[in-house]
Amino acid sequence: MTNNSYLAFGDKENNLYKLVSNNTINSQDLVIEDSYVRSCALKSAQQGDYTKAIALLSHLIRRHPQNAVDYNNRGLVYFQSGEAQKAFCDYNTAIQINPSLASAYNNRANYYAACGKLAAAIADYDRAIDLNPSHVRARINRGITWRELGQYEEAIENFDVALLFGQLEGHIWAERGRTYHLWGDWNCAIADYRRALTQLPNSRKNVIGWRLRIQLENWLTELLSPDSPSA
Repeated sequence: MTNNSYLAFGDKENNLYKLVSNNTINSQDLVIEDSYVRSCALKSAQQGDYTKAIALLSHLIRRHPQNAVDYNNRGLVYFQSGEAQKAFCDYNTAIQINPSLASAYNNRANYYAACGKLAAAIADYDRAIDLNPSHVRARINRGITWRELGQYEEAIENFDVALLFGQLEGHIWAERGRTYHLWGDWNCAIADYRRALTQLPNSRKNVIGWRLRIQLENWLTELLSPDSPSA
């Protein structure tokens, strides 16, 4: 499961990481906008340079120890890099600082889901959606978790509501199609898979969308295979 708790910053990076790593940035040497540091951290995380992203976010946390967003974002990078326990600690800190930060509940729910604690995951997805009803990624993640629990009807209803927000339709159709597929409604599954293929990116630049597209193509091949029970 995935999530986009990062804010959408887009400034270009220079030698900021070297300065931060050497602890040479201070108010006398160089004034750096926090948003610029966050943009560099986001870019590094997107490029898979998690060590660099964590260093930048840790720098921000030292400067602003009560900023829940920075803890949440660092937690996400820890999670992406495989350091789940550190991620969990950062999510908890973010929630302690700001109990209304919906993305932190969504991220912590992803941690619970990855650990197989699906009931706890559902509770946190519910909380994220209560705080931000238009949090479509939390709705997608909750639908996937309902499906993992075998609650297919709940999952379908969840995806149906998520579609009302007009965001990430390709992802929603793919996951709803997979739910129909597992539930045995193959006509609906095929229809959703084909809808999703019109929306999902056909480029490796969008890593999450590209991976889902490949997975979806495998699901569709599985469903249309002569050996499939539905054939």
